[in-house]
Amino acid sequence: MKLALVGATGLVGEQMLRVIQERNFQFDELLLVASERSAGKKVEFQGKEYTIITIPQAIEEKPDVAIFSAGGGTSLEFAPKFAEVGTTVIDNSSAWRMDPTKKLIVPEVNATELTKDDKVIANPNCSTIQMVVALKPLHDRYKIKRVVVSTYQSVTGSGKKAVDQLMDERKGVEGEKAYPHQIDLNVLPHIDVFMDNGYTKEEMKMINETKKILSDDTIQVTATTVRIPTIGGHSESVNVEFEEDFDLQEVRSILESADGIIVQDDVANNVYPMPLTAHNKDETFVGRLRRDESQANTLNMWIVADNLRKGAATNTVQIAEYLVKNELI
Repeated sequence: MKLALVGATGLVGEQMLRVIQERNFQFDELLLVASERSAGKKVEFQGKEYTIITIPQAIEEKPDVAIFSAGGGTSLEFAPKFAEVGTTVIDNSSAWRMDPTKKLIVPEVNATELTKDDKVIANPNCSTIQMVVALKPLHDRYKIKRVVVSTYQSVTGSGKKAVDQLMDERKGVEGEKAYPHQIDLNVLPHIDVFMDNGYTKEEMKMINETKKILSDDTIQVTATTVRIPTIGGHSESVNVEFEEDFDLQEVRSILESADGIIVQDDVANNVYPMPLTAHNKDETFVGRLRRDESQANTLNMWIVADNLRKGAATNTVQIAEYLVKNELI
């Protein structure tokens, strides 16, 4: 097993190395790959020193798996070149997500769609991943008609510059800005660019990716995505209308028995999911389960996950684990 990590020096790349180590993902050779300006740098991992190499150098090595976390432009250019030499690419950018010829995979939801022929596999948007992990088992039981989601997303979703902006503002220090407005003590209903329809690109990602992952274009989805001054994970208020009515205790039981979900729903003792407690965890946390009393067959729930872990690095490594386990590479 020759494994390449493209974008090894970024925030998500660093998390991927951490997840690879924690989950004890087995490889014989590891290639750490980044841009030309990072080439030659030394990175220590699992007691061994690695030298950062360039993407063309990595392609020459013909790795079995290449995990990409290097941006959409890089992925569009180089993922096909890796695929041409027989490498299976798992891409964390938005480049391939809505390509009808590429699978969009959350292992707990639709990993069984994967085959040996899938040489470029897309990792979904972080906010979509945690939502569909919770939606899938409920969709299987009650069939979803409509989803209304409002997100409360960590600054870590915008990268290191955004984290630095938040910390600078807390210290009263001037620095480089990731956002058009102050983020500390503020909330920005603006993630990614605005589209012609008034939605942001992030909101449209959630709408379109949810339908693709659940393989059901009849599901109606609307989203409002919001950046808040937290670190540790994304939170989501999700309102789900089903075709069939549900029993709240059965909903709780379904979620408790689903892969990758931890139910935290004991409001009498102030137990509910929070970014602070989801930080550095791989699971998706679900709570505040309650019936929407304004509409039939409709459930409210609160979903939290670490966006750099389950929303990015962990999901990607889980895809690689599935490929290896099922001998698809």
